[in-house]
Amino acid sequence: MANSRYEYVRTFERESKLLPSTYIVIRIDGRSFHKFSNEYQFEKPNDLKALKVMNLSALKLMQLIPDILLAYGDSDEYSFLLRKDCELFERREFKLITTFSSLFSANYQYYWNVIMVDKPLNVDRLPTFDARAVCYPNEKTVRDYFSWRQVDCHINNLYNTTFWNLVLKGNLSNQQAENKLIGTLSSDKNEILFKQFGINYNDEPDIFKKGTIYVKHFENYNNNDDDNNNNNHDLSKRQMDRFMKKLKKCEIVELHCDLIKDEFWDNRPWLLM
Repeated sequence: MANSRYEYVRTFERESKLLPSTYIVIRIDGRSFHKFSNEYQFEKPNDLKALKVMNLSALKLMQLIPDILLAYGDSDEYSFLLRKDCELFERREFKLITTFSSLFSANYQYYWNVIMVDKPLNVDRLPTFDARAVCYPNEKTVRDYFSWRQVDCHINNLYNTTFWNLVLKGNLSNQQAENKLIGTLSSDKNEILFKQFGINYNDEPDIFKKGTIYVKHFENYNNNDDDNNNNNHDLSKRQMDRFMKKLKKCEIVELHCDLIKDEFWDNRPWLLM
């Protein structure tokens, strides 16, 4: 950039860098997605094609950014786990969140046109996403974060499944259905679904109850491997280059399972290395 007398304005710019040696989780959320879903008449309580658009968008982002080890999403949100010693964009917060939100928005619009061919996008109601980045200091807080999101998925889906069955099959108004569910527990909602509509909530598809997980999968992962037996900040440049090459070649696996229990993390130790 050429020097000029106007260049002083750059001194007003400020960079915020995320804490080093912490796990970064970036969560994207749909902006005004309630209005968006109404505009394009999403199926209630769950629109499988709309979820497919979300999932394809997240998968593409994971393919583009090797530092993402895990992604979890449901409804109109997705959370991405980056390596503890990730140096993407030198950990500049604004660069990270704008890149994730813009890429996800672009991917969503692309895959919408592929999947929702019968519902062309209206320029006055385009899907867009915002993002936030949070640093977590240790393995426990990372696991608790993703447990929180999956529990939230279950709570919201059980409510929505009950609510929309009361409206669509029980012929209640939205307000009547909302009033009926005030103060109810999970057991109450399960009972309403089973007794009034013959629905066993346990038989609902796991993609609705548990959300979608994308995970980098290391084939024949060996804890004794020299590259895996060190913390990332202890690796030499050569080892780190080899590790990143492995990440780029990793298979990305789609799951709809419980990530709260130890088994999920114990079987994938590279996620929190």
